[in-house]
Amino acid sequence: MSSDDSTLSAPGAAPLDARALEASLTVDDLERSVAWYRAALGFTVEREHERNGRKIAVTLRAGEVRILLGQDDGARGSQRSKGEGFSLQIRIAGSVDEVAECVRANGGEIVTEPTDTPWGARVCRVKDPDGFRFAIST
Repeated sequence: MSSDDSTLSAPGAAPLDARALEASLTVDDLERSVAWYRAALGFTVEREHERNGRKIAVTLRAGEVRILLGQDDGARGSQRSKGEGFSLQIRIAGSVDEVAECVRANGGEIVTEPTDTPWGARVCRVKDPDGFRFAIST
């Protein structure tokens, strides 16, 4: 199979004109996760989502990046594995080193210390309280 763009889409389909990608993550403890994303990564609360008078999710925002954190309701098993098999990348304008220090100071795990890449970006990898991994890069 060729990697030519024209062979990867359905015949006659127009290319996807995507503008943003937002993540929705299911977490074990919504309040703990919201606090961590605010303190460790600098996200702000954009909106709280309730159902039957109970908070079930929170939309967080940092610049143009949005993450929806949803409370795990246990329907698929309690303490199920989260964050395995993928990571999300957030490009920033600020200092990767400062972000890493903030993550560390707020109990987050630094998976990869800040480092310079051969292509010129500075990057570190962090893990949130539920095991979701983020590459923070310039």
